[in-house]
Amino acid sequence: MTVVKSTLPDAARQVVGDALQGTLVDLLGLSLIGKQAHWNIVGPRFRTIHLQLDEIVGTARSYADTVAERAAALGIAPDGRPETIATTCALQGPKEGWVEDTEVVGLLVEALETIIGQLRERIGATQDADLVTQDLLIGLTAELEKHRWMFQAEDRPRG
Repeated sequence: MTVVKSTLPDAARQVVGDALQGTLVDLLGLSLIGKQAHWNIVGPRFRTIHLQLDEIVGTARSYADTVAERAAALGIAPDGRPETIATTCALQGPKEGWVEDTEVVGLLVEALETIIGQLRERIGATQDADLVTQDLLIGLTAELEKHRWMFQAEDRPRG
């Protein structure tokens, strides 16, 4: 078997590998949460949020592919297996069955805040290890912050 060799020193490769793998898991988890909510959302804002969920799933899936390919290009085998996502994703998914539109909005705001926080840590960690990966994570963070803003604008105060 041919193994892809890394252009990074071992220490930098480890840091970058951890950042990319964690991001891949987050994105695949987010896409699953988004689709589950997309299929089960109910409420007066159904259509608007239903379509908004497709946008976030599209972003998550597109960036997941980019992140996985970045890892592979650096000689790091990406792991997007279902069991890996199930055991390592820290995001809270929606409850089983129908989910009210207000619950979906809150769920997505919380998930995005979690991922953005983790991405900011990874951005700092990759600063010295690999600026190309850091740049990828910065671009992803900007996209997810935009989605968070749009979901947060949908959020209503709970009383």
